[in-house]
Amino acid sequence: MVKVIMGVKGSGKTKQMIDLINSAVNNEHGNVICIEKGRKLTYDIHSRIRLVEAEPYNLNTFEVMRGFISGLYAGNFDITHIFIDSLCKIVPSDCGPQLDSFLAWLDNFSEKNNIKFTITISADESLASEDVKRFF
Repeated sequence: MVKVIMGVKGSGKTKQMIDLINSAVNNEHGNVICIEKGRKLTYDIHSRIRLVEAEPYNLNTFEVMRGFISGLYAGNFDITHIFIDSLCKIVPSDCGPQLDSFLAWLDNFSEKNNIKFTITISADESLASEDVKRFF
């Protein structure tokens, strides 16, 4: 399952994400990971959540992000949910075909490995393609 939360800056995406992350602590029976740009969620999410700051890993393309997610899972088969805050800021991109392709790959990866993904994207929902909208 892939869920996308999309909206312009100030629309409440991060607040919604924090609530979902903190509720995952009680509802998930495996490890929960949050990938973020910067360290803005450090004090807002439960300490049992594995917080990964993306900057040191230079996740500058969707190919690199695919490898990173695959590597996280290869190192820990107990992951049940991965949250990605501000995907298009971590991987500098617009809401184009590369995003569509990445989300399709993520959906496939999710089904194969029984992992949930929740992603925020800072952009106007009207810019989303039909491929992205199916994950709203």
